[in-house]
Order: sequence, then structure tokens, then C-alpha cells
Amino acid sequence: MAESRHPRQIITRLVDGRICVYDLAAKASGVLSPAMICPPSPGDDVIDHAIAADFQRAYYTTLNAVVCVTPDGAEVWRSGLEPESVQRHRHEPGCVLSFDGRVVWVYRPDAMAGRDRPDQWVALDAWSGAVIAQADLQTVGHGGVQLLHGTSGQVLLNVGEGQDGSVIYRASLTEAGIDLFCYPWDDRCLIDLSPDGRQFMTVDHNQADIAVHAYHEGEVAFTLSVDAFGHDPDEAYVEWCGGYLSPDTVIVTIAGETEDEQEWFHHYRVDARSGQVQAELDGRGEHSYDIRPLGDGTWLTTHPSGHPVRWTDS
Repeated sequence: MAESRHPRQIITRLVDGRICVYDLAAKASGVLSPAMICPPSPGDDVIDHAIAADFQRAYYTTLNAVVCVTPDGAEVWRSGLEPESVQRHRHEPGCVLSFDGRVVWVYRPDAMAGRDRPDQWVALDAWSGAVIAQADLQTVGHGGVQLLHGTSGQVLLNVGEGQDGSVIYRASLTEAGIDLFCYPWDDRCLIDLSPDGRQFMTVDHNQADIAVHAYHEGEVAFTLSVDAFGHDPDEAYVEWCGGYLSPDTVIVTIAGETEDEQEWFHHYRVDARSGQVQAELDGRGEHSYDIRPLGDGTWLTTHPSGHPVRWTDS
């Protein structure tokens, strides 16, 4: 994964093999400079990454481990994803740190890793790396996207199963372990949670439409197909990107190809309450996926250096 998010608007990106941390609290715009650069342990190829709110610990996944390091790269703990996988591609373990900094949620694509078991969702103690709880998932995923809900402590997980579709779970920790709920779809991809926690946005796996759902049961507030944006569904599709520009506005990306096979894309604002399509947004990104709405009226693209660029619509 290219980027992780944090409730204090601390984000991490992997740049030149190192975990770069950016604090957005100052509302800086333009090309952002990292507040901290954290090297992984020698020999580790980082896949996903997260940072503690006090910047004292970073967490990341490799193909076969979850690792915690200090800002100077000293290893604090390592939790192996056993048995070690000999598969080098098509499985990407993911991690996210809970809002209170106590739990590292880890998605393990064990089936694709060749571990002869279902995928797992695991909660690790952020201080020690010990397993708190785990749950088997009925998926064969390549990777997962985890989003933290700001008020309930719950976590959403989207497991991408390639051509077989996408499965969305919701979990919380209880005294008995992980309380797991699976949404009744296999054809919707989770894109984003609203900043106020009242909604979430999905895109059809076949890219025919977007939907906004009420949190947490997932009731559909509205659905918009490609033609709602003034494009021919036979010539355009909805990209699996975008998200909440603000609590009241979502960004939807429509893309396609010209007759001479040149790719094009447009970002549109949509009223998150009514579903009304509003004006286009000039996202200033290099490609359709180069946009990360932050929920506060700003968004990120990527500079050629790999560092984020922050933009505002005002």
C-alpha cells in the first residue's frame, strides 16, 4: 500500500524504501517534507506501514512478518507470519494502528501465501507484538484495505480477491476476541469512510457505479452509475479510488479510453447527502489514482520525488 492514514492526520508513505512520516496538523500545502524518516530493519522490504501518534514507534509488514521499530530503525519486536511463505508475489499483508495506539490490526492473505489455511485477521498488542485475538476469514485475498472508524473503535477490512470480487468485513475487539461481521456483498470495493463516521463509500467491483452507505449496517443511501456523470457506460467506468473530500462531499473518478487508446479521467464532486453530482475537481494528479482526499477539504497527490503534495479547493 502506498500510504496509511491516522486520525491526527498523520500519514506515512514509503519513499526510497524508508517510511516517511508527515504531520498535516499545520495545514501546510504544496510538497510536504517528512517530519520523520524511519528506516526499516536491514533486509526488510516494507509492504504496509503505520506510525504511533507520538512518533516513537513505526509498524510495518513484510511478506512474512509484522515489525515494530523505533525512529532510528532499532527493532523493538517482530511477529512472524508463519509458516514462512515461499510465494513472492500476489499476497500483501497489511497493517493499521488503532486510534488509541494499543492494537495493530493485521490482514494476513494466508491462502495466496500458500500457508494451507484461510486468510486471517489478527489483532496484535502494539507494545509487545503478542497476539490478542484472531479470526479466520472465508476469503482468498491478494491484499486488504483497513479503515478505522473514528468513534466506535471498529475497523473495516476490504479483501480483494482479484477476478473473484471483493469482501468487506467489520470488526471490533471484545473480551471474547474479535467480533466479526461480513457485509452481504461480494461485488463492492470499500473506498473510504466519512470523516464524521456516518457513512462509507464503495465502488462496484465491475466498476459500473458508486454507492454511499450508512454506517454501520451498510444501508445504501444512494447509488450513481456512470451515466449520472454524463458518460456512456459502454465507454467509461468508475475507478476504485476517490473518497471523502469533506463530510458532505465525496470525490468520484470516471475514466476511459479515447478511440486511439489514450487514457482519460475526470474527478467529480458529489453531495454525500443527496447524491447530486456537482462540479468537476481538478485533482492535479498524474493519473486517475493519484488523489487521496483527506476529509478536511484538502487532498494529496504525489510529487516526482515520491513525497505527497497537498492541495486545497478554496
